Amino acid sequence: MAKQEKPLNHTALSGQKCPFCNKDSLSLIEQELEVPYFGNIFLFSMQCSSCKAHKTDVEASEQKEPASFTLKIETKEDVNARVIKSSEAKVEVKGIGTIEPGEASEGFVSNVEGVLNKLKAQIEHLKNAEEEESQKQKADRMIAKIDKIIACREQGEIKISDPTGNSAIISPNAVKKKIK
Repeated sequence: MAKQEKPLNHTALSGQKCPFCNKDSLSLIEQELEVPYFGNIFLFSMQCSSCKAHKTDVEASEQKEPASFTLKIETKEDVNARVIKSSEAKVEVKGIGTIEPGEASEGFVSNVEGVLNKLKAQIEHLKNAEEEESQKQKADRMIAKIDKIIACREQGEIKISDPTGNSAIISPNAVKKKIK
């Protein structure tokens, strides 16, 4: 069984002024976690109960070098591999899609299955807004491919690239490369 994160410190503030709606309904959370084979990270989160604004991010407690991690998804162990993604990281699932960094990008700690499900939810959202039947069918094919990868009935590949070094795929099968 894989080692899990170990909570170290937790700080929470509520009733803070929200920068979006200016109400005193913002909760701020900072949690320090020990992630096996990566080190300590800080998980930051803000959530407004009034306007529903939400943002999370991840930052390593020690400076890491810019890197990319690539993992071929072939087994249940690969699907369960731990993923740490900062808001600065780009996630690519070969042949399916990309989660781009940017202002709306979120940081998180999950596993490969969780990342695939996030991408699947994005595709479903886009599909529901699509009017062209051919684009809806393309979205259905991508969703079916994601489901097959999660069930290990089809191979896939995931790559995460982070210029800040705050992201990783924790697996002995992941290939790490330095990036500039």
